[in-house]
Amino acid sequence: MKILMLHHADGDAGGGQVQMGRLRDGLKRTGMDARVLCRYKSLDDSVLIPSKPFLERAIGKFTKRFGLNDIHLVGSDAVTDLQEFKDADVLDIHCLHSDTFSYLGLPALTAKKPTVFTFHDMWPITGHCHASLECERWKSGCGNCPHLETYPAVRRDATALEWRLKKWAYKRSKFSIIAPSRWLCDKIQESSLGEVPVHHVPHGVDLDVFKPLNRDQCRQQLGIPLGKNVILFAAESMMRPLKGADLLVQTLQSLPEGVKRDSVLLVFGETSEEILKQIPMPVVDLGYLHRDCFKAIAYSSANVLLNPSRAESFGLVVLESIACGTPVVSFGVGGVKDLVRPGITGFVADSEDPIDLAARVVEFFADTAKATALSEQCRQVALAEYCIGTQVRRYHEIYQLEIELRN
Repeated sequence: MKILMLHHADGDAGGGQVQMGRLRDGLKRTGMDARVLCRYKSLDDSVLIPSKPFLERAIGKFTKRFGLNDIHLVGSDAVTDLQEFKDADVLDIHCLHSDTFSYLGLPALTAKKPTVFTFHDMWPITGHCHASLECERWKSGCGNCPHLETYPAVRRDATALEWRLKKWAYKRSKFSIIAPSRWLCDKIQESSLGEVPVHHVPHGVDLDVFKPLNRDQCRQQLGIPLGKNVILFAAESMMRPLKGADLLVQTLQSLPEGVKRDSVLLVFGETSEEILKQIPMPVVDLGYLHRDCFKAIAYSSANVLLNPSRAESFGLVVLESIACGTPVVSFGVGGVKDLVRPGITGFVADSEDPIDLAARVVEFFADTAKATALSEQCRQVALAEYCIGTQVRRYHEIYQLEIELRN
C-alpha cells in the first residue's frame, strides 16, 4: 500500500509533525510505502507541494490582510498532477493550515483519491484557531472571534467567512476523519462535520524507547542532584500562551517553601530566559530535544510531569511521560482527560487554577507509596493502550476501508 501524508513539513516542529513521523515510520516497518507531501522537506522521499510563488504572494497580500490565511495557495490545485499522488493508494491529510494547502482545493483532491483526514487540533472545524478555549461559536458559524491572536493568528476577523468557506469545501469533498482523543471526536460530531465518519485512534509511541529507565543514572547523566524531587515541564515552546508557562510559574510559586527547597524544575523544549528567572527553585534546561531516546532520559529523571496547558487536543508529552512511568499532574483540559486518570496515572486540577494545581503536586509528593503505584500503573496503561504498533494497525484498517469504499 502507498500512502501520501500531507503536512506543512516532514520534520519534528510540533506534536503533529512528530506523531505523523512516528506513524510514517511505523507504516514503513510493516512494508508500506508512506511518504510526506509538504511545503518544506528534509527527507529524500518526501514530495513538495507545487507552488506558484509570485501569484500566491500577490493574492496573499490581499487575502491575509482581510483575515484569510490559506486560500491564496492556488498552486495546491496542481497536486493531483504529481506522479506520487497518482501512484498513491490513499491520501492522509494531517495539516492544511499555516501556509500549507488551500482548503478550497479539497474537493478536487478527494475526488481523485481515497482520503482520510487526521485531526491534530480543532482548526478544521473553526473559523481560524486550533483551540477555541471557552468559545463555542464554531458550532454555528464563528464570527466576533474573541481570540484572533490564537495560533494560527489572523489580522482581521473573517472567521465567519472562513467557517462558511470550509463548510462549502467539506460538503463537496469525500473523506473520513481520524481523531486521537475522545474529546476531539465529540467536538467534531458537534461541528459542521457531524455527519462525516469519525474514527477514534489514539496516538501511540515506541514503548521500547519510551520506557522507565534507572532514575539515578538518568539524573547523573543530566547533572541533577540525586536527593531532590524533580518536576518536569515539557513543551514545544514555552512562549506559546496555550502551553501555560505563566500558570507554571504561578503554580510553582504557590508550593510550600519545603517543597520548593527540596525540588528542581527540569525543562525541555524552546524556553524563555525571562520566564525561567521567575521559577522559585533551581532549573535544569535541556533545550529542544530532537531524539526520543533523550526525551526518555528526561522523563525517567523526573518524579512527576507538570502540565499546565490551557488546551490540548491529545497531549503527546503526557503520553510520553506515562510510557516512561512518570505520573502527571495536569489541568483536565481536552484530550488530556483520556490520559491523566485520577489516582491511576496522576492527578487532575481545575482548569487555569494554579492554586489547585499546586495542591495536587503537594498531594503527589506527600505519599511516596502512592507515587510508586502511580508510576507502575502509568506503564501498564501505556502498554495496554498506546503502543505505536496498535496505532499503525488501526490506520491500515481504515486506509483499507476507504480504498474498498471507493472501489
